[in-house]
Order: sequence, then structure tokens, then C-alpha cells
Amino acid sequence: MENWLFATAADLGRAIGTGRIDPVALAECYLDAIAAHPKAAHIYARTHPARTKAEAEAARTRARAGNRRSLLDGVPVSWKDLIDSKDIATEAGTALMEGRIPTEDAAILRDGTKAGLVFLGKTHLSEIAFSGLGYNPVTATAPNVHGDDLAPGGSSSGAAASLAFGLAAGAIGSDTGGSIRLPSAWQGLVGFKPAHGAHSLDGVVPLCRRFDTIGPLARSVEDAMLLDAALGGAQVDLADASLQGVRLAVLDTVVGDDLDPAVADATDRAIARLGQAGASITRLSLPAVASAYPLAALLYAPEAWAFWRDYITPAPEKMFAQIYERVAAGQQVPAPDYIAAWDDLHALRRTYAAETAGFDAILCPAAPIVAPSVSRLIADDDYYKKVNLMALRNTRLANLFGLASVNLPLDTPMTGLLLNALPQDQGKVLRIAAAAERALA
Repeated sequence: MENWLFATAADLGRAIGTGRIDPVALAECYLDAIAAHPKAAHIYARTHPARTKAEAEAARTRARAGNRRSLLDGVPVSWKDLIDSKDIATEAGTALMEGRIPTEDAAILRDGTKAGLVFLGKTHLSEIAFSGLGYNPVTATAPNVHGDDLAPGGSSSGAAASLAFGLAAGAIGSDTGGSIRLPSAWQGLVGFKPAHGAHSLDGVVPLCRRFDTIGPLARSVEDAMLLDAALGGAQVDLADASLQGVRLAVLDTVVGDDLDPAVADATDRAIARLGQAGASITRLSLPAVASAYPLAALLYAPEAWAFWRDYITPAPEKMFAQIYERVAAGQQVPAPDYIAAWDDLHALRRTYAAETAGFDAILCPAAPIVAPSVSRLIADDDYYKKVNLMALRNTRLANLFGLASVNLPLDTPMTGLLLNALPQDQGKVLRIAAAAERALA
């Protein structure tokens, strides 16, 4: 049964379908593993065994009757603790929401439940989801599977750890500047950020709704596609995906600068293998990308402050100082600058779409750095600020330009490759990612 803990969600689903795995036994296997794991309290903010078992029993009944709702019906999944869950606390990694208990599931959780995903529990995250590092001294810092003193990546830190440590078969997170894909890269997982607006944000505690996106962390591209489909996304046929004739561009502007040597080497090897598998590879510079990045400072913090100010103002001392400083900076951005920045970004998005139209996907390293030391983050405030911005730099490309984006883990620990595509090519980029996954295996 221990093998179940690290199996792909798709394989578990197929085994449920053939009767080789009982959904109740599978759920109990994961619950037992969580209860016994020494790091579980730093991964899960809370579990709810009664809900887990009830949903698993319903999945068992459907399986026996031949009425399964999806391939993943009966597969246990973790949920980031900013996705509302009925009668189960949802606190967004902050003391500002301590004891907050929603009366309804978020729309995305309702969709997942309708597809048969079995609820395991709520995973820890960076406070209010506003950090790519995953260090959270307010609630808990999730572990990194590659080392005890390594940052887990954020903000979907517990989501990534729940998979990496074998305590979930799939994980649902959110991505505003890289919060699904960065922890996936640092913990050896596939992470999929659908195009903005692909899933409802009703019942999701916001950071910046104009950038917030819900999506899966997974063990494979197939799992990521199936989990996304369970949330209401499109089912994509990955079976015959190939890189033959696929046009890939490696973006150099901004995202190719100042790479850690381990990241640069792993990326170069991966791109070479994609070329050997039949893809056409082009190097690409895009001035629009360089123009877009400075706009982030004018867009993220003001929107975050607009939601969080009513929680923060009465008790700013409850927050981790680094997160407070970041969100409070939103007060200083004048409304005309915010509006002008959005106008500029919309124009740059049109330029980006025109200049990348000849390519099937745009590639770049998932992060320019590998996971930093948590001890150093604690000891050095300036270092924290520097690496937090650097960690999210490359993933933010897809958020700024409204792209669909997939992270594939590479052969060097804590490195990943992003495949980015325009929203209308979301299904195509999943097929390309599946082919690339096989080429990189």
C-alpha cells in the first residue's frame, strides 16, 4: 500500500476503475500516512477525516455501480488553505483570519467534489499568498523534500510538499506570480497555471484577483491535465503528443539573465533534448517583456492592499513583517499610476501576442535560482527581499502576459522548465508538455 502514496493520480484512478483499489482503503492509506508523518503539521494546516471518509465511501459506491464521475473519482487531493471549505477553517496562512470558518465550499472545490476528487485537507502557504519562498513564521513553513533548511517554494508550499512527501495524490493551489510553478520546480513536480479566468475564484481568498489563478500541482503532465479537467477545464488527449515539427522559442529577455549555473546547465541540457526529439528551437528577445516587468510594482501591491487593508489596519503586528511591508506598499501607488500601468500592460500583451504568434510555446527556466536557505532568510532581511523577487521573476512572465504555463521538473534538483502559451493555446501547450516530459524522462 505504501506504493500508492507515490503513484500518479491517473494510475490510482485507473486502478479504482478496474476494482484493484478500493477508494476507502486508498483514503485511509493517505490519512494514516499523514497522521504518522513527522512533518505533516508543517504541510497540512488541518485535515478532516470525516469528510475524507464520507467522500471515499461515495466514490466506492459509484465505482461498484459503474457510475464513476471521472478518471480521478476516488483519488485523494489536498487543497491550499485559501480555498473555502464548508465548516472547515480557511485562514490563508495568516493570523488575521484565524478561526475563519466558511459556510460554503468555494466554487472550485464544489467542482472538484462533483468530479469525485476526495478532500484530504488544507495545506499551508506563504502568508496571504504574497511570497514565492514559502517561509511563514506566522503559521508554518512547509518542508522541502531536498533538504531540511531549504525554502519549499511558495506560495503553494504545503501543496507541493503534500505531493513530494507522499501525503496526497494531487494538490490544488493558486498562482498569482508563480505560486504553483515555483514550488513545483523546487520540489520536483509538474505545475500547471491555466490561463487567467479559466476557473472561478468564487470562495477563494484573494491576493490580486486580476492575476489570481487556480490550478494543479501533480506528479505528471497527465495528472495535471486530469486534475484541471476535474476542476472544470478541458479534457486534452495527450496520447499521441509529439515534438516533431513543434516550434519552440527560448526567451532570453529578462528571464535568461543572471541564472544560477545549475539552472543554466539543466536548462541547456533540456532544450538540447527537446531539439533532439524533433522540436525546432529559436532564441528570442522581446523588448515588450522588459517593458512589462517594472509595471508589476504598480499593479500587485495596490490590488492586494485594497482587499487586505480592512484586515491589516486593526492589527498589523499580527503579520510577518516582510509580508506586511510588501502589501502595505500598495498604499503609496497613486490611482492614476495604477490605471496607466494597466493600460500599458494591455498594450504590451497585444505586442507579445503578435510577436510570439509564430511559436507553439515560449520556454524559460522556472526560476533563475535554486531554493535558498531558510536560516539565511530568517537572519538577513535584505537577502529575503532580494531572493523573493528573484525567485518569482521567471514565473511572473505568464501572469503579466495572461498566459497558460506548465512547469516540468528537470534532472537537476530544484530546477524546472516553463512552457508558456497564449490562452487559446492552453490545450496545445499541455500536449507539448506531455511530449517534452517523455523526451526529458
